[in-house]
Amino acid sequence: MSSVHGAGVVVTGAGGGIGAALARRFAAEGARVVVNDLDAEKAKAVAAEIDAVAVPGDASLIVDDAREALGGTVDIYCANAGLGSAGDALSGEDVWSAAWDVNVMAHVRASRALLPGWLERGSGRFVSTVSAAGLLTMIGAAPYSVTKHGALAYAEWLSLTYRHRGLKVHAICPQGVRTDMLTASGSAGELVLTPTAIEPPAVAEALFTAMAEDRFLVLPHPEVAGFYQARSGDPDRWLATMNRVQQKWEAVGGGAGE
Repeated sequence: MSSVHGAGVVVTGAGGGIGAALARRFAAEGARVVVNDLDAEKAKAVAAEIDAVAVPGDASLIVDDAREALGGTVDIYCANAGLGSAGDALSGEDVWSAAWDVNVMAHVRASRALLPGWLERGSGRFVSTVSAAGLLTMIGAAPYSVTKHGALAYAEWLSLTYRHRGLKVHAICPQGVRTDMLTASGSAGELVLTPTAIEPPAVAEALFTAMAEDRFLVLPHPEVAGFYQARSGDPDRWLATMNRVQQKWEAVGGGAGE
């Protein structure tokens, strides 16, 4: 894409998985890439592979350092770092707070640092890795599901508020992707996500297609669009269907006792 060549791109959570795939794809398209991850060694390894710059650390706090590494301008920011918190209504405050901080507030803090410059020049692109859990939900993962709904809501708000001022926003909403997070999802992930799981580069491909078509929703699993429509069109039927999935999970040993 001509709009990506030479652009300054930041990808958070890019030490592996979807983030690394995004960083590799942007670099292959000629972008200047900053690779961020809490794990400094993983960030440096990916950066070395693609001739990028590693800026390790908390994704909420690296915008200024990333901007400096890119020569003063961030054109595209991929808020990809996420926390796949399992749990239910009885999970501790610390679990909920951590999920909220990483999955939502990191996006808010990044946009707070980036928006003044983007709005002044009339262009910028914010990419939020949401997950299909933000459009639908995920059994066994209340903190993750709720905060991913929050991430989607924030991405929608950014788009509807600033699109006439040049801001482009994309929400990536895949189902299962073969990453460490999928492995960590346990039996719930095996039941719901693993059967249709895709590789991380497919997510990057879906993003580039959405950018070319100027689409907000990025659906690496196209069937998610139908699930989303079913959910909104008949919530009770959809909830009943998901409850049957919950019961199936509990029958194989999942649920609160997992």
